[in-house]
Amino acid sequence: MEILQVAQHADDLDRAAAFYEDLLGGPPAARFDAPGLLFFNVGRSRLLLEKAAASALIYLQVADVRTRAEELRARGVEIVGEPHVIFSHTDDTLGPAGTDEWMAFIRDSEGNTVGLVSHEPRHDP
Repeated sequence: MEILQVAQHADDLDRAAAFYEDLLGGPPAARFDAPGLLFFNVGRSRLLLEKAAASALIYLQVADVRTRAEELRARGVEIVGEPHVIFSHTDDTLGPAGTDEWMAFIRDSEGNTVGLVSHEPRHDP
């Protein structure tokens, strides 16, 4: 079993399309103006943006949270949670053993919070 699709609230599909195209690095996969649905492929899953959807907290894996947060900040994206280590993986239960899990949180064009996640080799203090 896999997650096929996640729905996210979007009041303005044009604004959301521009935001997520920049964030995800590619154009929408499909758009249906009636009833107002916008789809992006994210790995093997789909992100559906629509007005009728509830706001969801989605987490997107990026290569380096600190770098990506700074790139987005430079483009005017609001950082609502600065990059920080959330967890150190001692085994492979939830992530690669020997890595620190970094997270940051941004605000999308529609007011939703989006998490950014990366795994980096653990650096002991």
